Amino acid sequence: MYKVGLGQDSHWFEKKKKKPLILGGVEISKTEGLKANSDGDVVLHSLCNALSSAIGGDSLGTWADRMYYQQGVTDSKKFVKKIMGEIKNRGYAVVNTAISIEAKKPRIDLKDFQGMKKKIGKLLGIKSTCVGITVTSAKGITPFGKGLAMQVFTTLLLKKRTKCK
Repeated sequence: MYKVGLGQDSHWFEKKKKKPLILGGVEISKTEGLKANSDGDVVLHSLCNALSSAIGGDSLGTWADRMYYQQGVTDSKKFVKKIMGEIKNRGYAVVNTAISIEAKKPRIDLKDFQGMKKKIGKLLGIKSTCVGITVTSAKGITPFGKGLAMQVFTTLLLKKRTKCK
């Protein structure tokens, strides 16, 4: 049995204080972070929403806010690990994921893409070649394309694990 997940998340750029920009678990910039209670990793937040939607779960905020307010968790990788625990408990594994980033800035280089794919693959228990990441600038049409914010969409496929007989 297969299940498909779709997730989305968006954040404004932080204007008041310097904060690192973290995408897919990788630090991209030291000063262009995103507004959020957590590290603001919009890529991993979108991924969490896709994972949760695939198993009929709730959006990230319904459980990550508790992790933040009650335990002080700000590392978005811990949010992914939590939902991956639910995926595994239900007998599923991730097959692949496709991630689309909409943002005018920053320019993400090949090294950063490779780093994101490696980190995401490790978090999901799949090879980095099963993680696709694309970027579009939106040509100034949206706040994302004007450099004011970032938006990410994620799709993924889950497969029921089978036992070897």
